[in-house]
Amino acid sequence: MTRISARWTIPALVVLLAGGVPALVAFTGDGHASGTPAVLSGRATAVDLTDPHEKDIAMQVVSSAENSSLDWRAQYKYIEDIGDGRGYTAGIIGFCSGTGDMLETVQAYTDAEPGNVLAKYLPALRAVNGTDSHEGLDPGFPADWREAAADPAFQRAQDDERDSVYFDPAVRQAKNDGLRALGQFIYYDAMVMHGPGDDADSFGGIRAAALAKAKPPAQGGGEVAYLNAFLDARKAAMKREEAHSDTSRVDTEQRVFLNDGNLDFTPPLTWKVYGDGYTISE
Repeated sequence: MTRISARWTIPALVVLLAGGVPALVAFTGDGHASGTPAVLSGRATAVDLTDPHEKDIAMQVVSSAENSSLDWRAQYKYIEDIGDGRGYTAGIIGFCSGTGDMLETVQAYTDAEPGNVLAKYLPALRAVNGTDSHEGLDPGFPADWREAAADPAFQRAQDDERDSVYFDPAVRQAKNDGLRALGQFIYYDAMVMHGPGDDADSFGGIRAAALAKAKPPAQGGGEVAYLNAFLDARKAAMKREEAHSDTSRVDTEQRVFLNDGNLDFTPPLTWKVYGDGYTISE
């Protein structure tokens, strides 16, 4: 299984993006919403990434890179230390014991279901946050994580952490920038790998580097040119970290969709990541 998670710098930077604009608005040249519903850049707005089917496609494509599988729901039980300096990596998008999001997920699960099999690890998760240490987690934590993964309450906790920290802020910002579903996915995948934050190697820094090269549609720029600038900036950030040095996630996946002109991110989708090929037909 190929697993390249390493998303946040340590200590974790939990800096959520500011609120965006509603999904179905028009943007004027200066980036402000006009208030006209269901129109974007003079055309009817396509289904965006919040549509359940589109969101499921996004989860499958992310899982192809994170877990070498399109079956993202099978990853609730996933856990291992991939040696990236962030301790254990686990769950549907790779929550890490060293970056805070694993702690938040287990805390939310415990709030909903006190006395669960993972609750006893909360003190250890607080202690190891910001490090790669397993102290207080070994030897039982991986087996208990896998056991908890069968509990729908724990699956909901993972879903909620994914949405509140990664998916919702990324899609909101993409909509605010006037991007269609592919751009929303590109933002989300970057948020998953690099984490929220404003340093050069986090999502905010990558977006800032892109904005220095091109304007997004909400500011009067071209969507393809801007997304190419964003992918260029992301690739540069990936190359600055050994865990991300294979940039096929950009080169043979997202850039393929962009070069195909598939800005609405609609199947069929065919791509490769880390040398493995995938197709979503519908």
